[in-house]
Amino acid sequence: MSDASKGLSLYNTLTRTKDDFVPIDPLNVRMYVCGPTVYDFAHIGNARPVIVFDVLFRLLRQLYGGSHVTYVRNITDVDDKINARALRDFGDEIASGKLSLNEAIRRVTEKTADQYHKDVATLGCLEPTVEPRATEFVEPRADGKADMITLIERLIERGHAYVAAGEVLFDTASMPDYGQLSKRNLDEQQAGVRIAVDAHKKNSGDFVLWKLSSPEEPGWDSPWGRGRPGWHIECSAMSAAYLGEVFDIHGGGLDLIFPHHENEIAQSRCAHGTDVMANIWMHNGFLQVEGQKMSKSLGNFYSIHELLETETFGGRKWPGEVLRLAMLMTHYREPIDFSVRKLEEAENTLRKWKRAADLAPEVAPQLPAEVVEALSDDLATYAAFQRLTQLANEALDAGGDDNAAAASLKAALAFLGFDVGAAKVDEAAIARAIARRLELIAAKNWAEADRIRDELLAQGVQLKDGKDPATGERVTTWEVKR
Repeated sequence: MSDASKGLSLYNTLTRTKDDFVPIDPLNVRMYVCGPTVYDFAHIGNARPVIVFDVLFRLLRQLYGGSHVTYVRNITDVDDKINARALRDFGDEIASGKLSLNEAIRRVTEKTADQYHKDVATLGCLEPTVEPRATEFVEPRADGKADMITLIERLIERGHAYVAAGEVLFDTASMPDYGQLSKRNLDEQQAGVRIAVDAHKKNSGDFVLWKLSSPEEPGWDSPWGRGRPGWHIECSAMSAAYLGEVFDIHGGGLDLIFPHHENEIAQSRCAHGTDVMANIWMHNGFLQVEGQKMSKSLGNFYSIHELLETETFGGRKWPGEVLRLAMLMTHYREPIDFSVRKLEEAENTLRKWKRAADLAPEVAPQLPAEVVEALSDDLATYAAFQRLTQLANEALDAGGDDNAAAASLKAALAFLGFDVGAAKVDEAAIARAIARRLELIAAKNWAEADRIRDELLAQGVQLKDGKDPATGERVTTWEVKR
């Protein structure tokens, strides 16, 4: 374990404090992050935790060694939304007998999972160490790894679950400190809440571990009849299968704290008889689009694929690394306003960094200690990026062949998941900026026109104004200055 790892501190949702990170086993640092439910293409809100915990994965590998970090990110491929999507997309084939529902479900999940992998790779994310699928962990396994049915049986045996109306439910009252993560008082969730709807429950807060499937629904044989698992039990099984009963870090979005993560903790602790499920719980903040909550009804709901491949946001496609930087410019625990302006700012910043990194000599670069130190303070990306900008300024000022700042910058960019190939000139972006500047000049908005000129110059693009000899109209040419 390196000395730098002793300075790692992370905000723990469980304690509501920034805690020093002390791994259970420095030779096997273990992290679990909730992955996608693959019924549709991942949206930009899904992109944020993937990027945030990719940075943490990279940092842990730097501090403890790549072979000593196990990162598990699951895929949920059994879910009622998936069933509904399969019926929607393949209803005629199912009705005619050409496809079974299970085959239709597999087509939906394979297509969306494949797209998810392509999207997150374009965002610069490393593959997790293990990526289990929920359907592989429903029934007892030949390799003896934890599975959902066995966990549910154990919960029943220990008095933490019961069978009622064809369902197996977790008995929240059997766990005196239920609600520690979300700080929700169990008594406040009880009286009068959903009792009329869920009369078979002992307590209104009890949640489903197993539910019966109709002949038309996917299902597995179990001691309680043919059925399928509830949502929460999936992650308890998959995390235990690869990380053990207690592990180091569990991550996900803020929206998962309750009920998903709260119920994961309840199931896992009660099944295994442990005091905790994970020592540190980390959650990234919410995302809104142009100041509004992302919603299909508002027309501001975007998939990662749409941003990368279509011109639906800001009238253009966006490079994956620009999306990545825009996500990281706001601290992971803070809410983020995803906007065209933020993407443009990220693009300009990245262009300057790459132009400076392109001056790096062909030597083995040293990762700047200041970048590691900043990220070791609860992933303080803003402080890390300040150092990158300082290095870029130093590199551009220095020029020449022996440019240590450029080498350090290049190492930092590669470490953070950005492409460090030769800087490329985006001619289309320059053309758009020039056209906009000419519009501003025509409107006599000199200040904004100058801002665009100065912004391009900071990126190494120098403008030169002149007149078309035939028409007399103002024209602007440009060239890249090193």
